[in-house]
Amino acid sequence: MSSLSRLLFRGTFSFTTPTNRRLFSAVTAAAAKTSQPKPSLITLVNDERDPKFITEKFKKACQAEWFRKNIAVYEKTVRRLAAAKKFEWIEEILEEQKKYPNMSKEGFVARIINLYGKVGMFENAQKVFDEMTERNCKRTVLSFNALLNACVNSKKFDLVEGIFKELPGKLSIEPDVASYNTLIKGLCGKGSFTEAVALIDEIENKGLKPDRITFNILLHESYTKGKFEQGEKIWAKMLEKNVKRDIRSYNARLFGLATVKKSEEMVNLFEELKVNGFKPDVFTFTAMIKGCAAEGKVDEAMTWYKEIEKNGSRPLKFVFSSLLPAMYKAGDLESAYELCKEIFSKRLLVDGAILQEVVDELVKGSKQVEAEEIVELSKTNDYLQFKLRLSSEE
Repeated sequence: MSSLSRLLFRGTFSFTTPTNRRLFSAVTAAAAKTSQPKPSLITLVNDERDPKFITEKFKKACQAEWFRKNIAVYEKTVRRLAAAKKFEWIEEILEEQKKYPNMSKEGFVARIINLYGKVGMFENAQKVFDEMTERNCKRTVLSFNALLNACVNSKKFDLVEGIFKELPGKLSIEPDVASYNTLIKGLCGKGSFTEAVALIDEIENKGLKPDRITFNILLHESYTKGKFEQGEKIWAKMLEKNVKRDIRSYNARLFGLATVKKSEEMVNLFEELKVNGFKPDVFTFTAMIKGCAAEGKVDEAMTWYKEIEKNGSRPLKFVFSSLLPAMYKAGDLESAYELCKEIFSKRLLVDGAILQEVVDELVKGSKQVEAEEIVELSKTNDYLQFKLRLSSEE
């Protein structure tokens, strides 16, 4: 066994349980196959399917200092356990970190706080923050921002403003732009958009400068929530403040233009973003599809749809919520049928209700054979959690 393997299994680790025997075998086998055991162990954590085995393996791996420095594997493990709804095991592996000297370092503690926040466990994040002084770990704007982020990510929007107002004074912390950006997210989540916009002036009054993230949060909130005119004001103010836009800025405005059915302006904006050196992404093309589909321009929408694959991306789920209804409303049932077949053949994500509408429209349009084929495809594709039916079926 390698020195790393001995380190991981030193102490009271028992081989009497099936899980522990399996863990021992997996790690020793990986160590035997390679002279670089670190990547092997990370691969084991990432690839394992059994949540309990992931938990046990992760806790043992944490005994190695190099492993505790690996941010990516921590995040991947927590996400995997959250997907399995094993929140008690997330708590188990993160509470395990308290036995290590890393918990006296603010950067490491901030990571733990953020991880709890990403899976909606704000109370745990708050507890870790409150315990920092017990571990002689100084609390600065770094850990303060982590707590704010955990609050927003946990959707505790009603608490964000109170934390922002109370803690800095108590802990002698000066909020930075990142702090304000998180507060803006929280206010937007709470529905207090006017207050969120007003923070631009407060940021400047504090001697700070609103950045691209500040404006992108507000652009997204306005354009995607039906506040188009407000979005246009934020867009103009971004230019006025000499804050450089990025692809997210453009995507937000494209979605806004799509919502108000201004596809021609969208094309002009699309050309502008390319001239400014930005590469369109899947969200860019999704917005273009949405705008064209909303105006019944099915051929143009399909042209943009084909650009997604050319760009090396996979269509987002809600692309089809725009594209398929536009097709059958335009009477183009053949195109809707062909797109449905493509969805199944490429195993693309789609809303089942939208596909059911297509099946119903095919039946109404005397395309019973095509409708039956789509229904059968839904039965043989187990990656989707729904089954379609013909209109005649009960």
